[in-house]
Parts: sequence; structure tokens; C-alpha cells
Amino acid sequence: MKKEFGNFLFTLPMFLMLFFLAANAKTLAQEETQTKVETSSPTLLPFDETVLEAGGTANSTFADVKLAPLGEIIAQNPPETTPVEPVNESPVTSVSELSDIQPTDWAFQALQSLVERYGCIAGYPDRKYRGNRALTRYEFAAGLNACLDQVTKLIASSTANLATKEDLVTLQRLSSEFRPELAQLRGRVDNLEARSAQVEANQFSTTTKLVGDAIFVAADTFGDRANNTRADDTKDDTNTFLAYRARLVLQTSFTGKDQLTTALQADNIPILGSSTGTQMTRFALDRTTNYPEGNLFLANLYYRFPVGNNANVFIGTRTLNFPLWVPTFNALNGNPLQGGFSRFGQFNPTVYRPGFDGAGAALTYKFSDRLQVHLSYIADNFFANRPENGIFNSSSQAAIAQLTFSPSKQFDLGLTYTRKYYPTNSGNNLTGGTGSAFARNPFGQLATTSDNFGVEFNWKASQRFNFGGWFGYTLAHQEVGDNNDATIINAALTFSFPDLFKEGNIAGITVGVPPKVTSNDFRVAGQRREDKDTSLHIETFYRFRVSDNISVTPIFYLITQPEHNDANDPIWVGVLRTTFTF
Repeated sequence: MKKEFGNFLFTLPMFLMLFFLAANAKTLAQEETQTKVETSSPTLLPFDETVLEAGGTANSTFADVKLAPLGEIIAQNPPETTPVEPVNESPVTSVSELSDIQPTDWAFQALQSLVERYGCIAGYPDRKYRGNRALTRYEFAAGLNACLDQVTKLIASSTANLATKEDLVTLQRLSSEFRPELAQLRGRVDNLEARSAQVEANQFSTTTKLVGDAIFVAADTFGDRANNTRADDTKDDTNTFLAYRARLVLQTSFTGKDQLTTALQADNIPILGSSTGTQMTRFALDRTTNYPEGNLFLANLYYRFPVGNNANVFIGTRTLNFPLWVPTFNALNGNPLQGGFSRFGQFNPTVYRPGFDGAGAALTYKFSDRLQVHLSYIADNFFANRPENGIFNSSSQAAIAQLTFSPSKQFDLGLTYTRKYYPTNSGNNLTGGTGSAFARNPFGQLATTSDNFGVEFNWKASQRFNFGGWFGYTLAHQEVGDNNDATIINAALTFSFPDLFKEGNIAGITVGVPPKVTSNDFRVAGQRREDKDTSLHIETFYRFRVSDNISVTPIFYLITQPEHNDANDPIWVGVLRTTFTF
């Protein structure tokens, strides 16, 4: 009875949300309020089973992330008073150096005198005087202070004859009138120098920035265990559990344009497939089985550097997986820190999930704002370091090529091709841990190659509504033994509602078909490894931003006919995720 009541409590909010979103979709699509939802932390990207997931769009890729220099860090925390706009370090020696000053200007003579007699005019960084704009008292005080310093130098150097008595009287009067502003200006400069010195003395490193996040997950599953049979051992015996994932990321820049990423992680989020009987219920951020539960391990190690103005190269020895650097067109719903939490709901799994942690290299090239290309080759990093295997022999391998078109700022389209190879008994995870068992390894554990094709898109219909989706088509071939082939498909549509109810919040819905084998020549006991029926994945979430660094997100998803088998009852998954970023 308690379990049934819990089921009702978990499912009721989802139906209420679906009803509200359907009733208000038209109104939300017409609003034009500026969207300010963070699809990810500014310099931090979410992991997936020791895989960092970028999930960006064509106009916003991880290749654009730069390490902020000290000056930018200070600029993000300005004094309370209005700052004076920076000027050139050295004064101009001729009024002609000020590009926006002409001899016909009414103030030309006055400026010429200040420049040639006293040398106390510097102008702005672009060598403009900007005499046609309003001048604040602070800016005037800054200019006056420069002239006072220059006159003092002239007097001290026995060239006082350059300053007339009338000029000195005028400067004395202006100095008295603007004494408060001059005092505040000097105080602000002293304060800024002190703050700069404090930052430099206490900073973690002159080249490295430390960022991180922590996730608390409270969850439960509802529905009989799926096992493709009508046996009596399908009773749901899961209980509500509490788990976590925490990580620290060191972002190091040596030139200001490159970045070395070193990520450390510890987690204990369970893999739900063991308790629900199907990997279709898996979380995006469940734990890796390669390291003991709760232990700290090296999750990522890769280096990015630019080549020219339009290209970026990535080299990685630990988990350089595709979503790190290639747009996946589902940045809102597919962000496991702020969006949905299911593994399938992140992005097209057959093209973006290699099925292993990879080591290799990647290249991104931007022809224009409308066209980009992304290329990569990786091998299983647990075998790539072994001389008997290496990166080209006896290890799982994957290569990807994607063309990204952005005909406008509102629409992005991706055409993706991925080639994968799995040796015998290597896991043969063609779909990256999603979909049915038949789809993940259509020929059992025999060596397999697959050609994977994907079409992905995202349309920003308005500032409060995004619509996207994908379709994946896979041709798999058995490489040893018989000459068998299999066809696998998957698809999804995504609906995102940024700033729903409150700025910074976001709601989303994902509806799709997890990877499914539609045809297969391979037989076991005379039966083809094909999926007879069709499962649906329906997911909804609402992310509430408590502050800039904390968010709380209830998430619900439903798997109908798990394992693409109508003999299995539907399974619900309820999640309450709390995310801390720092």
C-alpha cells in the first residue's frame, strides 16, 4: 500500500506539469523576454559516466571556453562607485593623433594647447577623444588629475615658464572644486591595487582555475522488473535511495587560448539496469564500474589548443569522448546538471556515445558562423596504453565526422557519421548503454563493426520555447563467424521552456524511442535477436534555481514496454536532484 501511494505521489506532478505546459505552450512561444538560463556552468561541463558532456549548440561549443585572466576576474567584481573608462597608458604628443578631432572643431585650439603645452591628454584606447559624449565628474576628475601631475612635473623640471599664472590659478580653482572626486579617485586606485595584490597573493595558481560541482540524488523506481518473460520473479523490490557525484576540475592555460583539463571524480550513483532489468532506465550520471564505488579517480585528462583563427585541436589520454567538443543540439534538456537525468534523453546515443572511455585526438574547424566541421578518432583508453594493443589494434575504436549548419541564430542542424569497432568479448556496447540488450550487442560478444548515421536539430522558436530532436540509423556487421547484419534505429523530440514561471528556471519534455533492432540475421536457438515491439521514453523535469550556484530539479520518466517487449509492464523512475556548482 505504501508503494502504491508513493507511485501516486511521484506520477501526479508529472501529469499536472504536462497539462500546464500543453495549455500554455502557445502563450509561452509568443513571449519575447530575454532568456538568461544557464545551460551549463560558464567554464564547467557536466560528466557522463566519467564522460564530460558539452551538449552545446553550433554557436556555442566547448572550443570557445577560455580561462579568464586575472584582469577579467577583477573586472567581474568592480568597486561600488562608477568606474572610469580606461585610457591609453601614454599621452598623445600631437592633437592629430586623436582620430576624431578635426581642425574645424570649435575646441580644437584648446585641445591643441593641452596636448602641446602640457601633454596631459591621452584619449581612449582606440585613440579617440570622444568629445561629443557626456562627461561624468569622475572622468573629468581623472583628466584634471593627469594635468595636475603633468604641471607638477613641469615645475619640478624648471620648465615652469610653460605654465602661465592664469593657468595655475585656474588649475588651483578646479583642484579645489573637484577635491572630493580626486580624493575618491585616488582611494579607488589604491583599493584596486590592494585587491589586485590580495588576489595575486592568494590565488590558487597563476595558470590554473579550480571549478567543480556536487550532485545529490534521491530516487526510486516503480513498476515490475523487466526480464522479457512472464515469470513470477518480476516484483518491484526497489526502495528510495540517496546517492551523490562530486568532481573537481583543474583548467590550466599556458597561453590564454589553450586549456589543459584535469578532472577528478567520486560517485556512488547506482546503475539502475541491475534492479529494473533494463538499461533503458539508466541515469546519465550513474557510476563507472572501472573504479571502486566512492573512490576518487582521474575522470578526464585532455589538452585543447588553437591552430590559426578557425581551428581547435584536442588531444586526450583519458575520456576524450565526443560530447566534449562536438555540438549535440540538446543543451537544455540534455544537460544532466540542469536538465533531464535519463541516459537516453541526453542526445543521440548511437552517434555521440562511443561505448567506452576514449583516448585520441579531435579537430574542430569553423568555416563561418553558419558552417562547422568536427572530426575525431579515439580508442579505448584502458587498452590504448598497452604496447600489445595500442590505439589501432585489438581495442575498441570509434571515429566521428559531423557537419553543423546554422542558417540562422535560431536554427542549428547536424549531419553526423560515426564508425565503431568492437573486438570479441570487449563489451560490444553499440548504443552507449541505452536501448535494448539486442541493440547494445546484436551479435552477442562477437567482434562487430557499425556504421551510425544521425540527423539532429534545434530550433529556438522564441526566447521561451525551444524545439529539437534527432534520428539515428545504424547498420551493424558481424566480423567473425557468420556474415550477419543488423539494423538499429532510435529517435526523439525535445521541448524546452526556459524561464518558465521565473527567470533562470527551465522545464523540459523528451519523448523518444530508445535504440531498437528492427532487423537481424543473427539467431540464438533459432530466434532472431530482434525487438518485436516498441518502447517509448517519456521524460519531464522542472529545474528551480535557488541561487546562482544551487538548483533543485524534480524529474520523472516513463518507459513503456521495456526492452521493446509488450510482456513487460511500464516502469517509472522518479528523481529529485540537487546541484551545487562552484
